[in-house]
Amino acid sequence: MGFAVLKRSVSIAGHRTSISLEEPFWEGLREIAEREKISVQALIGRIDAERGEQNLSSAIRVFVLNDLRSRLESADQRIGGAP
Repeated sequence: MGFAVLKRSVSIAGHRTSISLEEPFWEGLREIAEREKISVQALIGRIDAERGEQNLSSAIRVFVLNDLRSRLESADQRIGGAP
């Protein structure tokens, strides 16, 4: 089960950069941006500002994973699942 890595160019803090991510992570970013009513570029800018020394592509993957974990935990608590 492999996913193609897609390279996209975005503008962050006034400069252009390329980001390589697997399609499911691009989809996750789009979903999060939609939910937060911001652009994908703005969301990437926020991740970039908070990432410290971490590679941007890695920071995005971790951000998407943490968002998913948080939503799953919230859903589990709403239906009375075990901690």
